[in-house]
Amino acid sequence: MQLTGKVILITGAGGGLGGTAALALAKQGAQVILLDKIITKLESVYDKIVAAGAPEPIMYPFDLAGANENDYQELADRIEAKYGSLDGLLHSAVEFSAFEPLVLHKTKDWGHSLNVNLNAPFILCKVLLPVMQKSDSAAIVFTSDSKARTGQAYSASYGVSKIALEGLAKILAEELESEGKIRVNTLIPGPIDSPFRKKAYPAEDKSLLPAMSSLNEIYTYLFSADSIGLTGRIIDAQTFKQQPTN
Repeated sequence: MQLTGKVILITGAGGGLGGTAALALAKQGAQVILLDKIITKLESVYDKIVAAGAPEPIMYPFDLAGANENDYQELADRIEAKYGSLDGLLHSAVEFSAFEPLVLHKTKDWGHSLNVNLNAPFILCKVLLPVMQKSDSAAIVFTSDSKARTGQAYSASYGVSKIALEGLAKILAEELESEGKIRVNTLIPGPIDSPFRKKAYPAEDKSLLPAMSSLNEIYTYLFSADSIGLTGRIIDAQTFKQQPTN
């Protein structure tokens, strides 16, 4: 139980990878706060965690794209009032419409994607950093994409947001490194049999891909004491056992 007593907020907790991370971290004793806009998905993850005998999670319905900064601040205030501090923040929410040329990408889709994939992580970090600094040791983990991050053609606003997200993570890691209390890393899950993968690559044979549960170990590692001192890294989940990549 490497995470007993740790409080960790997970965005996109009703999704495939977010839900997988929530269950894995809860099984290690963490008190997880499940944040997602779809209540039925939150309830499904909640039920799995309770059935596993893990600490009862908190469900927090929240629309990352539709919320204003006051809503974000209220979230931070509630966490601080209830727990006093926050030990982990996993940015797992993602917005993806389709692969298409930029010239055909709708302005509405562009704005919505950047709101969820980039603006929301920035605002969350901004309002939650004071709460996380009250923890003895805290971790922020961003989620990127091995292909979109390279500027892959047709990745549109999704690709742009991932490139910018890695920049945000790197800057934040450097700004916080001197304090030594909050580590910031970016996780690249790689090809995984997830709902997102099914939407993005519908013709792919998913039976050849690792299950989402294959990420359990690295999620635990990034939020446990084992990763203290590791910050500013881009970590490939498929090869992290050998060496995290810069």
